[in-house]
Amino acid sequence: MSARPTDDLFVRYMKAFEDSTTHTGGCPACQGETPCAEGAPIHERFARLQDAYTARQKQQR
Repeated sequence: MSARPTDDLFVRYMKAFEDSTTHTGGCPACQGETPCAEGAPIHERFARLQDAYTARQKQQR
């Protein structure tokens, strides 16, 4: 039985999700409409990876 190959995009997407939610949980500014200067790139990375993963999933259908 062979091991399932690692999906690098999915792993990066889930790490970005974790980073974003962890930051938001401890940052009152990021719980509103406008993220703080530190949180903005964290949330933007998550959004980019989420879009890339979703687009790839649609292509595979």
